[in-house]
Amino acid sequence: MATTVFLVEHLHLLSHGEEDIKRIGVYTSRALAVAATERLAKQPGFCDFPTIVDPAVSVSNAQGFYISETVLDLDYWSEGYVTTTE
Repeated sequence: MATTVFLVEHLHLLSHGEEDIKRIGVYTSRALAVAATERLAKQPGFCDFPTIVDPAVSVSNAQGFYISETVLDLDYWSEGYVTTTE
């Protein structure tokens, strides 16, 4: 049986376009991950972008909290990768 965890990160775009990503924590349930965002959403910096971003409906680089479900002990890039130049 695969074990999943929930990674919480916060994205803030700096004035020159650079991404400032903070890893908040890894939680054993979505409910605990959401609770973490609710605690931090009141804190300096986080309160400027306090919402949880749904990547399925949000624009690219939307600022706020991201929760991603991750399977433990799984190779995600098992086929390698190719970088192309345009």
